Amino acid sequence: MIRAFNCDKPWNEFVVEQLAGDELLTPPYANLTSDQADRLIATGFLRMGPDGTGDGGVNQDVARNETIAETVKIVSTSLLGLTVGCAQCHSHRYDPISQTDYFRIRALFEPAYDWKSWRAPNARLVSLWSDETRQQAAAAEKELQEVSKQRLEELDKIVAETFERELAKLPADIQPKAKEVRETPAAKRTDEQKQLIKEYPFLNVDRGSVYLYLVDRLTGFNKKWDELTAETRKKRPADDYVQCLTEVPGQIPSTKLFFRGDFNQPRQDVAPGELAVINTNALSIPADDPQIPTSGRRLAYARHLTNGKHPLVARVLVNRFWHHHFGRGMVPTAGDFGVLGQRPSHPELLDWLAEDFVVGGWKLKRLQRLIVTSTAYRQDSRRRDELEAVDPENRLLGRMPVRRLEAETIRDAVLALSGSLSQKPYGPPVPVSPDDVGQIVVGVDTRDSAGRPTGKVVPLGEDEFRRSLYVQFRRTMPLGVLEPFDEPVMSPNCQQRSTSTVAPQSLLLMNSPFVAQQADAMAARISASAGADPAAQFQRAWRLVFGRHPSAFQTATGAAFLMEQTAAAAAIPPADPKAPKPDPARMALANLCQALVSSNGFLYVD
Repeated sequence: MIRAFNCDKPWNEFVVEQLAGDELLTPPYANLTSDQADRLIATGFLRMGPDGTGDGGVNQDVARNETIAETVKIVSTSLLGLTVGCAQCHSHRYDPISQTDYFRIRALFEPAYDWKSWRAPNARLVSLWSDETRQQAAAAEKELQEVSKQRLEELDKIVAETFERELAKLPADIQPKAKEVRETPAAKRTDEQKQLIKEYPFLNVDRGSVYLYLVDRLTGFNKKWDELTAETRKKRPADDYVQCLTEVPGQIPSTKLFFRGDFNQPRQDVAPGELAVINTNALSIPADDPQIPTSGRRLAYARHLTNGKHPLVARVLVNRFWHHHFGRGMVPTAGDFGVLGQRPSHPELLDWLAEDFVVGGWKLKRLQRLIVTSTAYRQDSRRRDELEAVDPENRLLGRMPVRRLEAETIRDAVLALSGSLSQKPYGPPVPVSPDDVGQIVVGVDTRDSAGRPTGKVVPLGEDEFRRSLYVQFRRTMPLGVLEPFDEPVMSPNCQQRSTSTVAPQSLLLMNSPFVAQQADAMAARISASAGADPAAQFQRAWRLVFGRHPSAFQTATGAAFLMEQTAAAAAIPPADPKAPKPDPARMALANLCQALVSSNGFLYVD
């Protein structure tokens, strides 16, 4: 997805790949080029809904149908701007969407999400390994097996040597009986032999117990073979699986209309198709496209949505792009263009931008350039009495709205100010886990099988400071530093973010260890570039955080603050007299940096 944005892939291609990238390829999916792999990866869009079918304790029929329902909601709200999911049990109460319409949309996805022949989440993974990579993996596996075999052979020699050494300590007349006991299977031993084992436990020495006799030798043995095994395992290429949506060729289930939405009450068959109210071109999607090995339903629908004539798709997309620039779309309810949604503030402009977007090749960068160079976008945010009198909510954009930074941008901006932000692109996600107090932080989850903290810390290196875009997002484990700032609520998808101003935001900025650490790093960065002069330090900090020069009054008061804080920090007695005393000037500058990133000037775009 990031590659698609960076190379400005046309959105008509982007949407087709998201909905039906697998149907642009021919199964089985092997030896794919990078472009082919991207098409398959794109269908992960349809796998991001909640899928509880991998849990053994759930009612599978319920879980499977819920997964399909959530997928329909994601597609309809994001691309059509309609709450089609409301028609699952009965015709929509407000919009002209019938229950049959709902199951027409469901029929598009049922060949891939066949609830009666379900594939568990792990069974849907597709490997991107080429034949060459598979050969490398097979060679590494063979070498690993050989290492394991040699390890066991050497261990068996140690066991045999240990037995012979311990056997030699026995009286000569007992040694033959002892050997006979060891060579006799446990189930066939006589009472006399069992008694002999009780008297001489070493007769049962094996791979698991030999360390009791040779602790030092086994420690060295394990270290040698563990290192060799680890080195051999590194030769195996990393697994490269894609969470994609695919169909099983030749398996096309019929879609039934469920009476009152109950899958236990199936009624008539329903063919795939578009919603009747917007099916202006009398589109008929084939139940099975003979031209391709899969059903072709999603591919036909995706091409229908992006043919430039669909009444909603381009408008919905443009409205979302506008929303990200102005903090509110021309249709404020970005996921609902229906009766219950709000009316567009500038309907003619929305129509014009949608048409221009399509005519311009569905290019997002072109649209972005058009928006940010417009007079509407280049206005200042100053309130004026004459505007407040006629448009207090600023729906007509008489001024540029003041916008708060999104949660992820706040974290990224703090990292950028401290100089810690990693620009490393792509790759696996940065993991998240609970810390010792239950707060969700960036880090490897090292809890034991009972979910208890082990205290182990796995260093992440620069990955700890990557952009928030690359941090793993789990519905049940929202990152603590983002949560108060209205991170997206994925239930199942975020149709529109809310923006709030609440006390926990300030409390987090004042008390978060993450913010305090980055403020200290920012202080070190400023000291290195501005020297020890408080006025120069304040000016540098102000320019970094706010992007403008402070006034003379602000500089004077800021420098005075730094000197007062330095004196106060110097007067604090050390908690540990033996520990090195922190630099009071550095502490004061870190306090200033934390105060600046906690201010409205940093959090809001004015």
